[in-house]
Amino acid sequence: MNKHLAVSLLLGVLVSGCTVGPDYAKPTLKLPTSFKEDGRWKVAQPKDEYPRGAWWHIYQDPQLDQLMETLNRQSPTIAQAEAQYRSAQAVLKEADAGLYPSLSASASRSRAVSSPGTAANTVYLSNLNASWEIDLWGSIRKTIETDQAKQQASAAQLAAIKLSSQAQLASAYLQLVVADQQINQLQQSLKLLEQTLTLTRNQFAAGIISDANVAQAESAVESAQAQLTDKRLTRAQLEHAIATSMGETPAELSLSSRHQQPYLPVIPAGIPSQLLERRPDIASAERTVAAANAQIGVAEAAFFPTLTLSASGGYHSNDFSQWATLPNRIWSIGPQAALTLFDGGLRKAQKDAAIANYDASVAGYRSTVLAAFQAVEDDLVSQRLLAQEAEQQQRAFLAASRAEQIAFNEYWAGTVSYINVLIAQNSRITAENTLWSVKNRQYVSSVALITSLGGIW
Repeated sequence: MNKHLAVSLLLGVLVSGCTVGPDYAKPTLKLPTSFKEDGRWKVAQPKDEYPRGAWWHIYQDPQLDQLMETLNRQSPTIAQAEAQYRSAQAVLKEADAGLYPSLSASASRSRAVSSPGTAANTVYLSNLNASWEIDLWGSIRKTIETDQAKQQASAAQLAAIKLSSQAQLASAYLQLVVADQQINQLQQSLKLLEQTLTLTRNQFAAGIISDANVAQAESAVESAQAQLTDKRLTRAQLEHAIATSMGETPAELSLSSRHQQPYLPVIPAGIPSQLLERRPDIASAERTVAAANAQIGVAEAAFFPTLTLSASGGYHSNDFSQWATLPNRIWSIGPQAALTLFDGGLRKAQKDAAIANYDASVAGYRSTVLAAFQAVEDDLVSQRLLAQEAEQQQRAFLAASRAEQIAFNEYWAGTVSYINVLIAQNSRITAENTLWSVKNRQYVSSVALITSLGGIW
């Protein structure tokens, strides 16, 4: 018996080196040597494992740093992703356990009648069982390979969710600070319009101007107040979004108004391409392809027989005092082979499904890469053109401010009517609002570009 066991073990060891299923090869993609919006980039190679760092420090805002610290510590979205990653780690350990034998023990005492008319006997039984499924065709190893790729995909997904959550918070916060700037600007404009309204009312009372001028001034004041109310609504909603992203209720967070404009980084177009290589969503998609490839091997292994080595030993006795003695010893040992002869096409269908899933994951990977390139291109051109637009709008604002001052001077000199002043004021307010809207887009675009590149460089 021991000789047969040794032969079985040797056979299992020799054959266990066989693994069915295709070897994994990363899908090939035709990548450009440079971005359309910048010609100084090189071909990328995935480096998603590189740390992304505290990229938000680039905005030089201590309050943003504090909010990010809270987000990273207590965000429910990040906590959910971390739990899913731990689950993937546990599944991998579960698959890895399949490579090793299992050992179990049992003991029992029972009363039984062996045949009709006989007295009941007390039976004492103890067993120690060992079982080991030999991985003949690599099914267990392919399962481990699948779960390992899924665990790596989960790790990349966790990184992607962290980066996305941080980007959403940074974007909301920077928009809130811009809203504070706009609120301050609108308040100053409102004061000026109210002073003008007082002047026009005094002039009307003195019979210098008509009531139409007063109505126009009142309309300008009400319009400015409406804009101010709308901007306060925007700020409140942004503050609520920041609180929720950090795992707090809106009532728990109150951010004081910021009167200092945050630093707007100019992200150089010549950033090394490894930033794109570090995108965690690309890494997750690639690891999904690897998992789908390994699953084909699991499906193919189901066509081949399984071999299990098992052994058990123990004691069986009707007398407790003689239970664990040599004469009452029982044991068994030997291999067991199993092969499904007919399943109505189940295994073939499972293999076809695994191949189709692999093809789908390859297409998904390519789609993710293309979307990443598009995002970088969009954000690069946004950074460049928004900077130009901000300069143009700044000049428009300065010109509108100068026109407003000229209109006031001419009005006081009595050479133009009040309508000229009102038109100039509205033009200046509109130009200033537009300028802040462009700056708001610049901040959002800068966060988007850093996110598209996978984090800080």
